[in-house]
Amino acid sequence: MRRYDVDYLRVIVFGLLIFYHVGMFFVPWGWHIKNAIIYGKLIFPMLFVNQWRIPLLFIISGIGTYYALSKRNGKQFTGERLKRLLIPLAAGILFIIPPQVYLERLDKGQFLGNYFEFYPTHAFTGVYPEGNFSWHHLWFLPYLLLFSLIFAPAFLYLCKHPATVFLRFLGKTVIRRFGLYVFILPLFVWELFLEPYFPSTHALFGDWYNLFHYATLFFSGFMLVSLKDVYWETVKKGRRLYLIVGLIAFSLLLLLWYGTDTFQGKDVLLAFIKACNLWSWCLAGMGYAATYLNKESKGLKYSNEAVYPFYILHQTVLVALGFYLKDLDWAFFPKFTMMVIGTFGISWLIYEFGIRRYRFIRPLFGLKNQSTN
Repeated sequence: MRRYDVDYLRVIVFGLLIFYHVGMFFVPWGWHIKNAIIYGKLIFPMLFVNQWRIPLLFIISGIGTYYALSKRNGKQFTGERLKRLLIPLAAGILFIIPPQVYLERLDKGQFLGNYFEFYPTHAFTGVYPEGNFSWHHLWFLPYLLLFSLIFAPAFLYLCKHPATVFLRFLGKTVIRRFGLYVFILPLFVWELFLEPYFPSTHALFGDWYNLFHYATLFFSGFMLVSLKDVYWETVKKGRRLYLIVGLIAFSLLLLLWYGTDTFQGKDVLLAFIKACNLWSWCLAGMGYAATYLNKESKGLKYSNEAVYPFYILHQTVLVALGFYLKDLDWAFFPKFTMMVIGTFGISWLIYEFGIRRYRFIRPLFGLKNQSTN
């Protein structure tokens, strides 16, 4: 049975990604194009969303992998993953990312020519940030492809043997009130022993914390949905608990980050609360979605297909808008609103009239060639 709540969550989280990236234009953190005026207090809602939006996407991807493997053998699954992840990644690197890098180089005075002078001779020289070759926001695709291929044999085995000792143990564990929190144990370990030593790069190679962290979340998503009704009933019943724990955990995180001096054991406590916080918000999101959003709609069907091209397109559109709006003497809300509406609107126009209707373009954005009527 298709889980429409998972589709809704996927659309919502990718939609939040656009708001988050617009926020990156205004906060003190480094980004490709920055507004002329920076708003320091905006980091607090950004920190909140940043803790769970990408983890939830990898959990959703693990859930989607379970349903994909239920209809395919290993060879079919591998071919499908390569088509839907590797082809859009290559197309994005060739055509979607270079305009972002070009505008950034213009903004920083590192290139003075037009785009047609930049692309053939400079777009693929060196590796970003020193050079120009990059996958930028598309880093999610190679990570997801790697995890899909590495875990495929184990996932296929679990699909064929649903009564394994491991799955029986999980099934008995998650029906308890706090049973689903067993999944934070590896996340806590990675936070404690990898995160301080391997800063996030999204470069794949050497990005050890992100690799173990996101692989665990991807694996966890598959395990959760393998438990079927046991999991869905548990997460629905516990949704208020997970929301309360998430609120407490995020409040403690802010206290540890901004309200206390260094004390013995702070690193261990911080690692545990970070793992508990992200997992609680992911569970709360899935619990509320399972309760209220597990229903079909025409809008969902359209949005669920559009979300992948939107993800690929949005940051290039956003960077272009930011390049031309950054020095305008506008207040925060008008400029933020303009960038959000502009990013969604332009991405939709490109999708609807430049991608969705053309069979030879659809695969470049991860879409199947099927009727668009």
